[in-house]
Amino acid sequence: MAFWDNLFPGRAAQSDMGGAASNTIDLTKRRPSVSLTKQGAATGNLRVNLSWRMRTSDLEGRSRQSGRLLRNPSQLFKPEVVQAHTQGMVNVDLDLGCLYELTDGSKGVVQPLGGFFGDLNGAPYVKLSGDDRFGGSSGETIFINLDHKDEIKRLLFFAYIYDQTPAFDRTHAKVTLYPSNGPRIEIDLDERAPQARSCAVFTVDNTKGELTVRREVRFVYGFQAELDRLYGWGLQWGRGYKTKA
Repeated sequence: MAFWDNLFPGRAAQSDMGGAASNTIDLTKRRPSVSLTKQGAATGNLRVNLSWRMRTSDLEGRSRQSGRLLRNPSQLFKPEVVQAHTQGMVNVDLDLGCLYELTDGSKGVVQPLGGFFGDLNGAPYVKLSGDDRFGGSSGETIFINLDHKDEIKRLLFFAYIYDQTPAFDRTHAKVTLYPSNGPRIEIDLDERAPQARSCAVFTVDNTKGELTVRREVRFVYGFQAELDRLYGWGLQWGRGYKTKA
């Protein structure tokens, strides 16, 4: 077993499971969409999870510093960092957000920035579970109450780097959808975009009662206002801040 398998045991399990593919749908450029309705997964709570870690090349770079870490053990307890585009180091704080539009015309956003955590049992039927600032094993999760799918017109899920050096190209980020029934759906943010600060990951559209998930993976150099402009949401945006952890 390789050293990296000890760091990320899930990777070895996935590669060794011959039947793993049947439990996962990968949305790619060649297969960009899937119908939740046709999968029998358009009811209950849909869980959307964003997770990320350093790319292997960055981990290899850090392994060469192991001697220094042993001489200063307190460094082991600091949040993981990645190499920025300068000589400095930055923490990577990826956030997961969701723009929503309901069938009654109401629009808004669910995201950590500004504390817009949403509501699962009332409008917008989208709820953020919390804000993971350091890319922990659980990542960030948003729930959608699909028992109210008839009240949801469209959703746009996006990831962004909060107030820090762009580093999408130095992290391996993945968004995973866990329907109440059927296989999970995975979308890798695997395109290199060194200067991007935000990424439109996927949409959920309700067309004549059919819910369809469509991969976007569209990197932009701005934040929510630019995503809003590209997808025609029409919201008003101002500068937002997080409270200190």
